[in-house]
Amino acid sequence: MTIRFAILGSGAWGTAVALILAQNSQHRVALWSARPENAASWHARRENVRLLPGVAIPQSILLTTEIAQAVDAADLLIAAVPTAYLRATLERIAPAIAKETPLLSLTKGLENSTFRRPTQIALEVLGPRSVAMLSGPSHAEEVARGLPTTLAAASEDLPLARWVQQCFATERLRVYTNPDLVGVELAGALKNVIGIASGINDGLGLGDNNKSALLTRGLAELARFGVALGAKAQTFWGLAGMGDLITTSISRHGRNRGVGERLGNGEKLADIQASMSNVAEGVFTARSVYEKSHQLGIPMPICTEVYHVLYEQKNPRDAVKDLMQRELRSETW
Repeated sequence: MTIRFAILGSGAWGTAVALILAQNSQHRVALWSARPENAASWHARRENVRLLPGVAIPQSILLTTEIAQAVDAADLLIAAVPTAYLRATLERIAPAIAKETPLLSLTKGLENSTFRRPTQIALEVLGPRSVAMLSGPSHAEEVARGLPTTLAAASEDLPLARWVQQCFATERLRVYTNPDLVGVELAGALKNVIGIASGINDGLGLGDNNKSALLTRGLAELARFGVALGAKAQTFWGLAGMGDLITTSISRHGRNRGVGERLGNGEKLADIQASMSNVAEGVFTARSVYEKSHQLGIPMPICTEVYHVLYEQKNPRDAVKDLMQRELRSETW
């Protein structure tokens, strides 16, 4: 039976997901870009030249900038738009979106002004429907080139999660299901802040011992925060939590780690962002988490120091010093 997928957003991860789905001959995949200037390069080269150079996009994938063409008869909407642009993008294309078509989010972030998760934004803009999230350690640069990857499909609608699992599973991609949508979305957003901290560690040359402790204590912060907002603690020890955190914090492909490394090397945030072709979601998420954690009284010392470095121009070395000299306490919480 033919299944039609409409991928909204033609960044590296949206393109990689299109390549995965197109491996099944029964899948019909449309990849939509919000930028008309992409069309000429797309159709001439069948390649995401800027973000995934050298990776061919097969003819079976429909490349389009026409939203009506992309979503026509779609069985699943797949949102691959950065959180900062998600609401505005969905509002613009909402008239073309069919009611009740399920939506799968690939977006890892939180909306600054509302603290909404990506699936919450989609429901507010597009109306009631089943929603899911696909997350885990998954840099597009590796997935697009067929390297083995394992993810979690999360939804409160378990049949939807299982259907996504079946649709995405290949000999190179393994998918688990998880009913904790809140936890998976929060883990995917929050790990980016720790990814920036890990990059600062690298930029300052602080070594492996400190980085390992940073990831361990960072994960504890993420879980503590997530549980306070209704997530399951176990989710943070899984693929969407610990798995994604490790990849984000050690990989040369990690955008958030890269931002942190450049901060540690003494560059200014504005200069770093101006030079990037991709969005580092952790920069935005750090502000959201800082404000929410203070509002709720949740201690998150690492995320707080990342916020100070990003938005208050605190010297990264001073941030590390302040973390190390905090009041001594028990490891458990």
